[in-house]
Amino acid sequence: MSERKGTISVQTNDIFPIIKKWLYSEHDIFLRELISNATDAITKRAAFARTHNVELPTGKIDVIVNTKEKTVTISDNGVGMTEEEIEKYITQLAFSGAKEFVEKIEQAGEKGSDIIGKFGLGFYSSFMVADKVEVNSLSWQEGAKAASWSCHGDTEYTFSDGTKTEVGTDIVLHINAENEEFLNEWKINETLRKFCDFMPYTISVVNDEKKSEEDYKPSVINEMAPLWKQDPKEIKDEQYLEFFRKLFPMDSEPLFWLHLKVDHPFTLEGILFFPKLNQKMPFQESNIKLYSKQVFVSDNVKHIVPEFLSLLKGVIDSPDIPLNVSRSSLQGDPNVKRISNYVVKKVAEALKKLFNNDREKYQTIWEDTGLFVKYGCVSDDKFDDILRERVIFQGTDDKFQTIAEYKESIPETYAEKLGDKILYFEKDKSDPSLKNILAEEKLSAFIMDDHIDPHFMQHCEMKKSETKPAVQFVSVDSELGNLVASENSTEEDIKVKDLFNKILVGETEVKEGEVEDPSKISIEIQKIKNSTAPAYFKIDEQMKRFAKMAVQMGQNASFPLKKTLVINPGNPLIQNALKISEKGGNDSLVEKICHHVEDLATISSEGLKNDEKEAFLRRTQDLMQELTGHLTQ
Repeated sequence: MSERKGTISVQTNDIFPIIKKWLYSEHDIFLRELISNATDAITKRAAFARTHNVELPTGKIDVIVNTKEKTVTISDNGVGMTEEEIEKYITQLAFSGAKEFVEKIEQAGEKGSDIIGKFGLGFYSSFMVADKVEVNSLSWQEGAKAASWSCHGDTEYTFSDGTKTEVGTDIVLHINAENEEFLNEWKINETLRKFCDFMPYTISVVNDEKKSEEDYKPSVINEMAPLWKQDPKEIKDEQYLEFFRKLFPMDSEPLFWLHLKVDHPFTLEGILFFPKLNQKMPFQESNIKLYSKQVFVSDNVKHIVPEFLSLLKGVIDSPDIPLNVSRSSLQGDPNVKRISNYVVKKVAEALKKLFNNDREKYQTIWEDTGLFVKYGCVSDDKFDDILRERVIFQGTDDKFQTIAEYKESIPETYAEKLGDKILYFEKDKSDPSLKNILAEEKLSAFIMDDHIDPHFMQHCEMKKSETKPAVQFVSVDSELGNLVASENSTEEDIKVKDLFNKILVGETEVKEGEVEDPSKISIEIQKIKNSTAPAYFKIDEQMKRFAKMAVQMGQNASFPLKKTLVINPGNPLIQNALKISEKGGNDSLVEKICHHVEDLATISSEGLKNDEKEAFLRRTQDLMQELTGHLTQ
């Protein structure tokens, strides 16, 4: 047969430079495209073999690297192609020309891997790395002749007699100078493991210069039967753990996992692991890998999995998500929305089941799962419906309770006073001495952090319903006086208040035209039984929340909070300060004791800032010296 020339059916010679320009940033993706095509070809041959009742060799794909010839060959034993099929499937691109191509790209706002395959470009991604591409193929059809096609990266191509003797297709890439890294076996292996680690047919990397050596064995890079394709009933725990180690070799073992399988109204399989959080490691969003028919698509699943579930790790495989999908189009895709809803529901149901069947384990892993459960309740109504009543909090009594369990545990003497209120204790901020007071009264408070808990508390307060009754969260310091303080003030109590007002507050009257200093404290007296602390700070609940909201909105400057120093008049230190004051003659010592009481309250709550520590040490030394002198008089 003599050579026959043809022209690829586009309207301009500029098409290949445009392809290279748009696809170059993701140039290693060409291997994924060509391996995917080879996989499809093997699958088609298997289907034809079943239909025609013929024997079929085991499907395989070889990636052959020849550094001397500077070629990379993707060879499969799939269905093969005739010359007519090559011309039909390869040379006729699915658009009229470069102008239309650019217009569609710009309209979609797509880049790189988002557009490969959209317009019949999967095969042509090979020209990102090759100056010349050859296709050698022999069709499975009886009597078919081998065909050979070649193109130098322009619109002209050449057909010639093929020499292939076995059914299948070889695609030979003549690697250009800019991409010679793909002549390195390590680079080829790395790229194939990234995109093709779980393809359904054997993928081997062959060094063409070594394959004749007796001791040389091509390396198989993929697992053909990924764990998520197997029956969960037949998988042992160790297999799940091995799979997790393969995906995330640097991570600690997961807490537990969820095997996903659904075939209607969409198809989805996958395994999601609940990881043990590492506070020292920065949060990574690319924890869930997305596959389509076992072909890696992306580890950016922002619109497929809700943000609060991005803390999970694992894989999701769904043919209902196109292999090449525009991230901007995912938000409106009905399949993506259904898949997202399904994943949310399955995760919520798995946690609900664990809560109901193994409360001890549920509590053990709560430190790692609690963050995303609360985040999920705040973010997703359906997730919230299932799990809000199963959100647990560790209390100041070290018990874990739901909101309902907490309400049931309140002693009758305080149930009416609290009503819908839930006491909470701010971690690392609330005064620890308040815990002792609560314990003596058989009361407890939920320990809340400064991250997700303020959002969750507000969410619960606003989202009340018939099944989720009204609640109001109040901090221990703001509510304690209403619960356990004595209501009767004595003459001595008034003297204590006047003393601390005089020394710590000073002039309380705000003159006309002046603005009251918001940092100035106020003094309050509370007789609290079982209290060992001389004082504690109280902040109005609404002001406290307003300050947190300001910080969350980016107002990083310290919000001036009006604080109340609550003095316990029965404390020995307070009593001694009053006695010394009443004797007269040592106002300096009384002043130092009052300031020391304020310092102690500060240390017991949010603590001293670095620039305040030196002043505190100096005041404490001065107090000790003056107190020693007073005792020796």
